[in-house]
Amino acid sequence: MDIKRFISGILGFPLVAVLFIFGNNYVVDITCAVIAIMGLYEFYNAFKDKAKPIAEVGYFSALFIAGLHIINYHWWLLYLPILILLAFLKVILTKMKFNINDLAITILGIVYIVGSIAFIPLIHGLEHGKILVWYIFLAAWGTDIFAYLIGVKFGKHKFSKISPKKSIEGCIGGIIGAIIFMLVYTICVNNLFNLGISYIYIAIIAIVLSVIGQIGDFAASTIKRYAGIKDFSNLIPGHGGLLDRMDSVMFVAPFIYLFFVLM
Repeated sequence: MDIKRFISGILGFPLVAVLFIFGNNYVVDITCAVIAIMGLYEFYNAFKDKAKPIAEVGYFSALFIAGLHIINYHWWLLYLPILILLAFLKVILTKMKFNINDLAITILGIVYIVGSIAFIPLIHGLEHGKILVWYIFLAAWGTDIFAYLIGVKFGKHKFSKISPKKSIEGCIGGIIGAIIFMLVYTICVNNLFNLGISYIYIAIIAIVLSVIGQIGDFAASTIKRYAGIKDFSNLIPGHGGLLDRMDSVMFVAPFIYLFFVLM
């Protein structure tokens, strides 16, 4: 086992726990906005040899997360149109020093990172949100931990050239891990808070979320392969950058919102 990876995980968990257990909506909003800015920095920096992303537009977009529980929801309908307008305005004012490729990378970063991370404080702000928000991390972490352990021990059949270290056995192990983590957590919260969450429903969505999280992992690997980098940064010892640790979380968060709110 990678000792640095293990230590980083152990030290990081209490910080996340304190934030979501004791932080109010505004604290969580601001924290997630900062995380989004850091993620955007890593993302845009990865493309420095292939494009010139309009980073300030991306960073400005992350500030919307800080105002999630302050800004009237009507403004969110104008979120992307405003950012696209600002991006094209930058192109015009700089006399086309930026091109369509630069704009595409800029907007992709906003949708991929800001659009995904925004669902974390949205879920936290719901009724029982302090409980529901943990399903994001349990699905992602349960998948990551079991996929790593099972993959190292039994992984023989490689899954994709995109990420050569990942195996079919590891992917299946990841699904099992998500189911175990989410079911155990559901048993605990049902007994402690009398919520009555369906175990069958949780088991089903655990499978779906694990697959989605693993797609998010592969998506990040695809970006890194295209950019020609191993990790997005060296911010977290043993894990790489913030995006290396958040890739599956970002993909899972919107679907947690879908399963617990819209459905």
